[in-house]
Amino acid sequence: MAPQFNIVSSADASSIRSACKEHGLTEEEFNELHKRCVAAKSTAYCPYSQFRVGSSILSVDGVYFNGANVENASYPVGTCAERVAFGKAVTEGHRMIKAVAVATDISPPASPCGMCRQFIREFCDLKAPIIMFDKDDNYTIVHLEALLPLSFGPEALPPPGSRPLV
Repeated sequence: MAPQFNIVSSADASSIRSACKEHGLTEEEFNELHKRCVAAKSTAYCPYSQFRVGSSILSVDGVYFNGANVENASYPVGTCAERVAFGKAVTEGHRMIKAVAVATDISPPASPCGMCRQFIREFCDLKAPIIMFDKDDNYTIVHLEALLPLSFGPEALPPPGSRPLV
């Protein structure tokens, strides 16, 4: 049985305040992530699926990066919104991400795909909040750990140069 998540209206200020406190965000950070991921949807290139996704991530340094899904006629070559945003952050030197937000045009909110979950894991703490907004701006928030239990992360690998090359 799939886990059930609490879906909340983004018009409920007291719930936002409570969620922000629980997940280590300010209300301003939450609202900015919301605004940016919804706006990023409009830049999606999705002529095949017509499934727009926008993402915004917040680095621990307080810098936001946005992304949208980019499809390709050769379907596996497409890139998800989350990985676009993370690619921007990483290439600009921001490798520690505090929070991730995703917006879609469906309800209930959609979560990041499995590949994105693993990609997010590389740059986020397992307690990082993943905020998912639906078409009506309702949202749910879960820790990355809930989306990717028993995950494999960079700490599982030996440090570079610690093993001799064979």
